[in-house]
This record gives sequence, C-alpha cells and structure tokens, in this order.
Amino acid sequence: MSGVIRGTCHALFAHDLALAINLDEAERILAPRPESTEQREGIRGTRRSPKYFQFKPSPLRITTAASPMDIGTHKTAHAVDAVLYDFGAVSITYSIPFECPLENLLHLSNALYDNATLLADARTRAERLAQTIASALKRPHLSPLVEDYVIFHFELPAANVAEADSHHSPSSFIEEHRALLAQILRAESGQLSPQEIDEATASRTSYGPTDAAIVDWNGAILLDPDPQDAHMALEFANVELLEMRHLDDRLDAALDEAYDVLERDARATDSTRWRPFSRPFTADLRRVSQLQMESALLFEGVNNAIKLLGDQYLARVYRHAAQRLHLPEWDASILRKLATLESIYEKLSDRQTNRRMETLEWIIIALIAFEIAMSVIDRVRG
Repeated sequence: MSGVIRGTCHALFAHDLALAINLDEAERILAPRPESTEQREGIRGTRRSPKYFQFKPSPLRITTAASPMDIGTHKTAHAVDAVLYDFGAVSITYSIPFECPLENLLHLSNALYDNATLLADARTRAERLAQTIASALKRPHLSPLVEDYVIFHFELPAANVAEADSHHSPSSFIEEHRALLAQILRAESGQLSPQEIDEATASRTSYGPTDAAIVDWNGAILLDPDPQDAHMALEFANVELLEMRHLDDRLDAALDEAYDVLERDARATDSTRWRPFSRPFTADLRRVSQLQMESALLFEGVNNAIKLLGDQYLARVYRHAAQRLHLPEWDASILRKLATLESIYEKLSDRQTNRRMETLEWIIIALIAFEIAMSVIDRVRG
C-alpha cells in the first residue's frame, strides 16, 4: 500500500430541515422525479451483529445527478447523495474519487476544511429539498447550523489473511504513515508533535486483519474493503452532533422564554396575580409545556434512531465518533436543560393550580356567606 493510493473521499454536510420528516411521504413525493433515485437503507450487516442493530426507522437516501466541482486538484463525482432522517435532519454527501500519492490527500483535506463552495452548495441543496418535500415536513425551518465531516476511504488490494500479516496490512500501513495520516485527519499542513499524532490516531478499531478505522473529530480514515456500514455510523454521529447543537440552541431559547414568564408572573400586580384562568397566563404555561415536549421528543428521536447494542465493530466505530465529537457531554448538557425547563413548568403549573384552588375556596366561602345571609334575611322577614 505504498506509492499511489486509490479510494474515495466523502465530504458530509448535515442540516436540520424541520421538527420531523414523514419519510414515507417524502419517498412518495420524490419517486416520480427522473433526475434522482431514492432508497430506504439500513445497516446491511456484512459482519456478524444482532438483528436489532439497525436504524429505526430506516433513513431515505436520495442520489441526484450533479456537475463536478473543483476541490483543489480533485473533482467531486457526478452525483450527490442526501440522506433524510425522520427526526428532521438531512446529510448531504459529496464523493471525491482520488488516485494519487498519500501526500496529496493532505492538500485535499486542507481544501475541504470550511470549504465555502461546498458549504454554499450543500445549503442550496438542503433548501431545494425542503421545498420539494414541504408536505412531508413537520414545522419546517432550515437551521443556520451546519456540521461537516470528512471520511477518507482507502481501497485495499485483494489480500488473504496471510498477506494481511505482512507489510501490506492496514495496521502496518497506519504505523508507517501515522504522522501524515494525523495531518490528513486534522487538515493540518504543519508538522504535528508526537503527542498530537498520538491523539489524532488514538481512536482506532478493526474487525479483522484486513480492515481498520481511525476516527477523529474532523474526519475519519477507513481502510476497509466494504466500508458502507462504518460510513453510515459515522454519518449518523455527525448528524447527531448537529441535532444536539440545534436542540441546545432551542433549549436556550426555551429557557429564556420560560424565565421571562416567571419574571412577568413575579412582577404581576395583585389584581393580575389573582386571575388564574386568564388567557395570557394559560397561554404562557401552554407555550412552556410545548417547548418542553418538543425538545424531549427531538432528543429521544435522535438518541433512539439507531440501535448499536453489543460489543460489535460498528458499535465501536460509533462510540469512537461519539467520544471525538463529545456527544456524551452534549447529552448531559441537554438533559440538564430539559430538567431545568421541566422544573420551571412545574413551578408555573403549581402556582396556577394554587391560585385556582384559592380562588375556588374564596368562591365557596362567598357562597356559604351568601347562603347564611339569605337565611338570616328570610328569618327576619318571617
């Protein structure tokens, strides 16, 4: 595996289109379009894995013809893939075939880092797709956030297990080119320190002697004769990061709105305070409840979209990606904010309930007093 390296680089761009997507409806809308092909896809399971190791529901992949774009000395392929997820996200992928010395891939990696051309084109495609499947979108809104990720797939020469133990194996290739592979992963032209090289290439895993994967925060390298499943796991991790960022922003806005409701309630005058059935307060409470419910549903939808249980190869690939992208930290932050939002809702709800109860008590007291007064009046008249 020295000299010229052959393979494909995949540049991924994740966008959030809506609160949710009806994938069956989207597939029905896109089916008659001759310029694209659609398919529902799941993890194929080319390696032994549990039956529940799948997406639920399966994403919808759309392949559309496209004009090649120049990325440094390379060009994108004549097709662009878009993968729709039911929780409202889309991942747009540009494939860039290469056959060049390994050193040239560092230039490609640098060219892809924050590439303005691909970022703009991916957003345009996301906007166009959202317009096309508008009836399949629930609460459509194209978020300004975007998450990009790069996957380099090196095609391995045909080899048997005995050859895999030689200098042609993925492991020996990685050890021989660790410094350069680290630069490619980090899109860093300058020399890296030994510590940074170790850090960039630390998240490695393999299933057998003829495959290997290195996962980092900016990209991954797959040396695998059949990388599709690993690609899907990495793609989902990138989409999950986007959704976590999007949800975190939504929760920040929801908390700000909830705090405003609390402040308005605290500043309310006595005459306003004792209007537990008033529409403004009820509407505020309903709004906080809606924000809480939507955020919780989105969080559960993203986290339950893929089942990666058991100590399997793809589970390890996904775990490495999750750790590199700090998904556990995002999860913890979102859970804290969901708990805070729930606490605010409970306080508002308790206040409204207490005021209603006190109002009803005063009404009962007034009715009793009225009944007593009427009884006294009747006796006096009698």
